[in-house]
Amino acid sequence: MKRFSFTFSAEQLIPYVDWSYFFHAWDIKHRDYASDEAQKLRRDAIALMQQEGRGKGLFALCDAHSDGEDIIIEGERFPFLRQQHSDTAKPNLCLSDFISPTADRIGLFATSCDIRIEAGNDPYKQLLTQTVADRLSEAAASLMHRIIRTDANIWGYSPDEQLTIEEINLERYQGIRPAVGYPSLPDQSIIFLIDRLLILQEIGISLTDGGMMLPHASVCGMIFAHPAAHYFNVGSISDEQLQHYALRRGLPVETIGKFLARNIAK
Repeated sequence: MKRFSFTFSAEQLIPYVDWSYFFHAWDIKHRDYASDEAQKLRRDAIALMQQEGRGKGLFALCDAHSDGEDIIIEGERFPFLRQQHSDTAKPNLCLSDFISPTADRIGLFATSCDIRIEAGNDPYKQLLTQTVADRLSEAAASLMHRIIRTDANIWGYSPDEQLTIEEINLERYQGIRPAVGYPSLPDQSIIFLIDRLLILQEIGISLTDGGMMLPHASVCGMIFAHPAAHYFNVGSISDEQLQHYALRRGLPVETIGKFLARNIAK
């Protein structure tokens, strides 16, 4: 396993901010992005980013191979869930499908941004601070992922990539970067397995008993390099699949059911 840490300045991160998600958090529609209200909000956000914006990143390039619906990462077994309700013309996917059963590599990553300013009882400043921190953490993940894909000293599985930032935001790069909680990686408890190898505390991330990250403006997940890798939605799972998955995770059904509440078929 090779480990790398990153520190990013506001100047590095601001170009990678996806403003559509920022405006969505403020309930501003796409048609209103050019409005005076939206542009003032953007200016306030950039000013805060320039004043307080910094991001930290952590990446581990790991040896891995698949074993059915599990991926063995540096000797640790990571169980995953397979789709049960995909289009009948397409295969039901599992993240393990994108890892070779013999010898392969996978990335583990985390980014975080913790803006420490006194917002007091000002709801505008409170929401601005949180949404700015969220966007900077995601921008750090986007920038770090680009470096990982193109730098042969780190991984460099896509060394000839020549994408604009707009194309990167549209996810036109090779591979995928599912974060814990994504539709293809819905089990929040997987973050505890990632933490064993990545050691999130190294960039100041702590975990609650429910697997939530503190500070909240943090992202953690996996990087798959396979050219055919793409995002998908696991969707609803049956009681039988839940029980089988709980057995593979080594956790009681009741416990794993809490982490997968949104995916349990009603």
